Amino acid sequence: MRILVTGGNGQLGTCLQEESKDSPNEYIFTDVDDIDITDEEAVMLGVSANNFDVIVNCAAYTNVDKAEEQEEIAERINATAVSYLAKAARENDIPLIQISTDYVFGGNLNNTPCTEEQTPNPTGAYGRTKLHGEEAIITSGCRYVIIRTSWLYSEHGKNFLKTMLNHTENKQLLNVVFDQAGTPTYARDLARAIIDMIDNGKIAGNEGIYNYSNEGVCSWYDFAKEIARQSGRTECDIQPCHSYEFPSPVKRPAYSVLDKTKYKKTFQKEIPYWTDSLAKAIHNISISEK
Repeated sequence: MRILVTGGNGQLGTCLQEESKDSPNEYIFTDVDDIDITDEEAVMLGVSANNFDVIVNCAAYTNVDKAEEQEEIAERINATAVSYLAKAARENDIPLIQISTDYVFGGNLNNTPCTEEQTPNPTGAYGRTKLHGEEAIITSGCRYVIIRTSWLYSEHGKNFLKTMLNHTENKQLLNVVFDQAGTPTYARDLARAIIDMIDNGKIAGNEGIYNYSNEGVCSWYDFAKEIARQSGRTECDIQPCHSYEFPSPVKRPAYSVLDKTKYKKTFQKEIPYWTDSLAKAIHNISISEK
């Protein structure tokens, strides 16, 4: 099979490149210079002319704060472009795997894990535009798997892990919010889950929305403390603080833990615990720095 991966140079796309090297299938990684997914004609031509069997969309506008100022741009990338990919998938009778986010649940006031059936209620432009992308796929009539994930990090790009590694090495004091809870997700684990769906033919008959993050629950403060502990950078004094101490143009989800029961039952796969996956990522970074 030939698999088109858009956003191939991003964090998840890069992890997919690394994890798919031993796949029997051919993964084709593209970015805006190859196929501009905001150009409907380019998408339709790019998909139909290359005989792809699956589309995996990793492209997204992910700057949560800046999306409040640039919602039109975020909408074009997170929703309009997704509608083009869905149309191409439908017309070529191939499935589309879309990566979505826990931010579609930003306005839900609860302290129980979010399920796929829960009514979305985003509080900001990023969550709204990602939800619009989901809705465009569902109404398109294409075959699809939408994967909602959270707190994505890896050895690549800009993310919380790499930021904390830098801060804990260069700062004596660090304040991190403790009133936002969720689950860190190692992008390599998510990449492997996607590849497993494709390479083992598990999409057909299992279309729908799924939650995927690592197992466990923590706050950003807990996440930072664990990063410092595992990396041995414990001289930095990390203190808990409230969200209001860091003014932001968007209200972030206070509790966006994802319930993975549906994914585990459908695909019969265990999901790694978040601290175990964090250890692997820190180990890989330490090796690359030597």
